[in-house]
Amino acid sequence: MPPVLTITLNPAVDLAAETEHVSAGPKLRLSEPVIEPGGGGINVARVVACLGGRVRLIAALGGLTGARLQALIADAGLDLERFDVPGETRQSLSVTDRATGQQYRFVMPGPRWSDAMADQFMDAIDAASPAQGWAVLSGSQPPGLDEAFPRQLASRMQRRDVRLIVDTSGPALDSLIKNGKAATLWGLRMNQGEAAAAAGHPLPDLADSLAFARTLYERGVAQVVVLGRGAEGSVLVADRLRLSCRPPAVAVKSPVGAGDSFTGAFVLEMAQTGDLAQALTRGTAAAAAAVTTAATELCRAEDVARLISGCMLTRH
Repeated sequence: MPPVLTITLNPAVDLAAETEHVSAGPKLRLSEPVIEPGGGGINVARVVACLGGRVRLIAALGGLTGARLQALIADAGLDLERFDVPGETRQSLSVTDRATGQQYRFVMPGPRWSDAMADQFMDAIDAASPAQGWAVLSGSQPPGLDEAFPRQLASRMQRRDVRLIVDTSGPALDSLIKNGKAATLWGLRMNQGEAAAAAGHPLPDLADSLAFARTLYERGVAQVVVLGRGAEGSVLVADRLRLSCRPPAVAVKSPVGAGDSFTGAFVLEMAQTGDLAQALTRGTAAAAAAVTTAATELCRAEDVARLISGCMLTRH
């Protein structure tokens, strides 16, 4: 199996800490921060590696924060293809209020991109991508990058017979959905909030999510559409296939990292077996495992193995 390629346009150094209570005015004394490499594609790569898969990541890094992030990636034992950008790689901060258990997440925008940078990054992805392999574009887009970038990348990947999964948000996601068959995309994943926003109305029931996923599939947005439903798991629609998978009940410590854990486990199972039902089940177990860990920690392999037997897969 060639390594899975993960792509991170707007990575971050993630800091997570706690305080007794969040309130306006006084200085808030935080605990010693947990510092980890962050950004969607980097998180997906960490999950693939954690679950025993081979992975290579390409990430856009800049400035002193970028150098720090590169060191964190090296410490994690990941194979990095660095793409240099001007400016400073961003940082993100999550603070947990011990009194309420609520988590506050502060996310910075990242360096601004030019059209020339986007073209160069696309070429770098081409050079790094495995022919007839798997790739994941995950996370937000940096300021200045054309919203059509994921669609353009999907077209390039299709020409190389690379199956691309996209998990993004905002205008880039809107562009993918609105342009239908122009996307030439293998897989699209959205969380519950993103799916409801894209549908233009809430998706309160499992049947609603399955119907919307089916609509996206029939419009040609992607060959495989996965929609998250929070604690209820996820649904998947593909050719002649409608699935849902519900995880066992778990004690939630932090929702951060559930989506990236799902995507990492899902793409690894697809790369190993090509079985969509198994991939949905493994991804669901990984997402459930992730929410049992604190702060920005992702899933743990032993928790995924323990939870997977409790996941309930249903064919509709």
